[in-house]
Amino acid sequence: MTASKSPVGLIGLGLVGQAIAQRLRAAGIATLGHDIRAEARAAFAAQGFAAADSACALGERCETVVLAVFDTGGVIDSVEGAAGLLSATAPRTQLLIDCSTGDPDKLQALAGRLAARGLGFVEAPLSGSSEQIAAGQATMLVGTDRATLARAAPLLDCIAAKRVHVGGAGMGARAKLATNLVLGLNRAVLAEGMVFAERLGIAPAAFLELVLATPARSGAAEAKGRMMVEERFAPQSRIRQHLKDVDLMLAAAADQGQALPLSQTHAALMRAAIAAGDGELDNAAIVRQLRRERIPPTSS
Repeated sequence: MTASKSPVGLIGLGLVGQAIAQRLRAAGIATLGHDIRAEARAAFAAQGFAAADSACALGERCETVVLAVFDTGGVIDSVEGAAGLLSATAPRTQLLIDCSTGDPDKLQALAGRLAARGLGFVEAPLSGSSEQIAAGQATMLVGTDRATLARAAPLLDCIAAKRVHVGGAGMGARAKLATNLVLGLNRAVLAEGMVFAERLGIAPAAFLELVLATPARSGAAEAKGRMMVEERFAPQSRIRQHLKDVDLMLAAAADQGQALPLSQTHAALMRAAIAAGDGELDNAAIVRQLRRERIPPTSS
C-alpha cells in the first residue's frame, strides 16, 4: 500500500492498538494516534509515533481512522462525542475501521448514521492475541457492504493477512462474539484440566505435553498452555476485557431466548478472578482462579 497524503488515525493505544500501529509502521504508513489516557499517548510517542490530544484532532487530519477501543460506548464517543472525530469544524474523515469487539446492534445503528453522512464504516474485529496481531497472524472478521470493503481493502490487508467477510454492519461483531465464545471456553477448559491433573499428581508441564499429543489439542493449548505452565501472565489479552465480551454474548443470547450455561459459568469464574485482583492479567491467568475454586470442607 502506498503512503496516503494524510496519516491514518488510530484511536485506542492499548494492546490491540499498539499491535495495529506496528502493522501500519511495517507497511510504511504514517500513523497519528490518540488515547483518552495521557500515559498511553506518551508511551506511543516514545515509540516514535505521532500522538494527538483528541479524537477531534484526528478528524481534522485523517481521512481514514482505525478504532481499537475497549467497547462500543468508546467507539460512539470517539466518533460522535463532544470531542469526537465528527466534532471538528471541517472533519476530514471519510472512512472508519473498527477493530474493537462490540455490541452488534449499536454498531449497526452507528453504521447507518455514518452512511447518512456519506461516511464508510467497516467492522473489523481481530481474532487473535495482541502478539498474533502484531505478527500479522490474526484473522479479521469483516462486517460491511462490498463497496466499502473494496475501498478499505488495501489498509485491511496491512493489518491482517487473513480476513473473512461475514456480512453487513453488525455481523462482524456477531461473528467475533461467537468465535470468542469457543476460544474463551477452550482456555477455561484447558485451565480446568490442568488443575484437575495437578490434583491427581500430574505436573502441569507433563499435562500440557499430554494435551498436545492427543485429540485434546487445541489452539488455546498451543497459545496459552506454556503461559499457564510457567505462570507467565503479562497480558496479550486481558481477563477483564474477555468478561466484557462474554457479557455481550450472554445479552445477545438472551435476546434470542437462548441459554449459554457454559458461558454463564465462565463469566462467574472471570468475575471471581477480577475480584481476586487478576483482571489485568492475561486470559491464561484464569488457571489461578480455578486453583482457588475449592469445595468447602463438610462439617462433621
